[in-house]
Amino acid sequence: MRKLILSAAVGTSLALTGCVTTGTSGGRDTVQGPRVVANKDGTAQTEVVPQISNKAKLIFDDALKLYETQKKAKTVDYATLEKRFRAAVDADSNLAEATFNLGVLADRQGKTKEAVSLYKEALSKKPTLRQAAENLAVIAQNNGDEAGAVRIYTDILNNYPDDAGSRARLAEISRRKGDLDKAVELSREALFRDPKTLQAYKTMMQVYYEQKQYSLARLIALRASKLDDSDPEVSYTLGLINLAEKEPAKARSQFKKAVESRPDFLPAHYQLCRMAFAQEDYQGAEEHLRRILQANGKNADALLNLGVAYKGMGQLDKAMATYDEVQKLNGDMPELYLNRGIIIGLKGDPEKAITLFKTYLARKGEAGVGMDHPVHTLISEQEAVIAKREEDKRIAEEAAKMEAEMKKMEAAAAEEERKLKEAEFQKNKTDAKGNGPPAPAPDAKGGSTKAPPPAATPAPVAAPAPEKKEEPKPEAKKPPAPAPAPAAAPAAAPAKKGEEPDDGL
Repeated sequence: MRKLILSAAVGTSLALTGCVTTGTSGGRDTVQGPRVVANKDGTAQTEVVPQISNKAKLIFDDALKLYETQKKAKTVDYATLEKRFRAAVDADSNLAEATFNLGVLADRQGKTKEAVSLYKEALSKKPTLRQAAENLAVIAQNNGDEAGAVRIYTDILNNYPDDAGSRARLAEISRRKGDLDKAVELSREALFRDPKTLQAYKTMMQVYYEQKQYSLARLIALRASKLDDSDPEVSYTLGLINLAEKEPAKARSQFKKAVESRPDFLPAHYQLCRMAFAQEDYQGAEEHLRRILQANGKNADALLNLGVAYKGMGQLDKAMATYDEVQKLNGDMPELYLNRGIIIGLKGDPEKAITLFKTYLARKGEAGVGMDHPVHTLISEQEAVIAKREEDKRIAEEAAKMEAEMKKMEAAAAEEERKLKEAEFQKNKTDAKGNGPPAPAPDAKGGSTKAPPPAATPAPVAAPAPEKKEEPKPEAKKPPAPAPAPAAAPAAAPAKKGEEPDDGL
C-alpha cells in the first residue's frame, strides 16, 4: 500500500503562516520526534502495526491515484481529495497515513493550524510516522523557530540514523546559516541513503547558485526536475540562473512555470513583478502584486509598489490612496515620501514635492543615497519648474505692462489725429467764408440765377451736318427742344418792305 503523498517543503523564500502548538515542555510548545520503544538490551522493538481494514486500504489507494492524476493535470481539487482521505479515516481510524495526508492537504492550502493538529493526530496513531514529525519541524522552521526544528530533525536521526529527509532538512538549515560546505556534505549523505531525496538536490543547487557555479547549479536543478517537474523551487532556481546568465526571456518562462505549479509561490511573483516594472508593463506588475497581497494584505512594500504601478498607468488618485494605506502600516518608510513627492510634482505643486524629496533624503541618510540617485534629478526638475514659473510670471507682467503702454500710445495718437482733422475742418470752413465764389445776381422775377460757368477756350466749330428732311411729328403737349443753331451764314440782303423774313429752313 502506498502510504504518503509527499511531505511539505521549505520554500526558497516562501514562509507559511500560522504557529506550531504541539505538546508542551518547559512552558513552550514543542514537537517531539517519532518514538521508538526499546528492548531491555537497548535494541529497538519492532513496531506493532495495527491491522487496517481492506475497505480503508482501497479507499486510501483510490485517493492517492486521484491525487497523482490531478497532479499531472496541474488541477488539484483539494476539496475532493479531502473527502476521499476523510472517508479512508472514517473506514478505519487507525490509518495514520490518511490522517497525515489530510494534514499535507491543509498545509498546502495555508491552513497551518489545522495541518499541525492533523500531524499530531497522525503521530498519536503511529508514533513511528517520522514524516509527520518532519513536517511539523518544517512548519517550525518556516515560522522562525530553527532551533526547535533542529531538535526535531536531530531526534528523528537519533531514532532513524538512515533517514534521508531529516539530513536534507538539516543541510538546508546549514545553507541558510551560511555554512555551505556542511550543507553540501549533509545533502550528499542524504542522497547516498535515498537518491530520490528532492530536498537534498534543492539545497545543493541553491549552494552552487550562491557560489556562482551556474553550470553545476543548473545540472543539479535538472536532476531535481526529473524527480518532480512541477516543483516551484526548482523552476525558480533555474530562473535565477537564467537571470545571472543574462537570459531574461528564459528566466521569465521559468518564473511563470513556478507560479503555474503553485499560484501562491511568492518569490516567483516578486521576480515577475520586477521584470514587469523594468518593461514598464504596469498592468502586469499590478497582477503579480495582487497575488502577493492575497497572501499578506499588510505587506507595506507590496502596497508601495502597487502605488507605483497605479502611477505608471496614470491613475494618480489611486496611487495616492494606496500610499495612504502604506502610511498607516509603516509611516517611516523613506520610499513613501519619495513616491508621494513624484505624484505631488505631477499634480503641479513643486514646492511641496521638493519638501517630500528632502524628507526622503533625511530619512535615508547620506550613506543611503549617492549623488547619482534619481532623487537629485527629481529635485532639480522641480526647481526648474519653479524657476520657469517665476520667469513666465515676469514675462507675463512685462507683456501686460507693454500692452498697457501700447494702448496708451495708440489712444494719444488717435487724439492727435482727431485734433488735426478738427483744425483742418475749421481752416477749410474759414477759407470758404473769405474766398468763396460771388453771389448770383437776381433774375427778372426777383429770384437769383446761377452763376455763369467760367469762360472756356472756344473750340473749333465743326462743319454743319447735311440737312435731313424731317417727318411731320404729332403735336405734343410740350414742344421739343430747339435744335442747335447752324453756323452763321453770310449776311443776307435787307428785306424788302412787306415781305416776311426767311427763317433759314
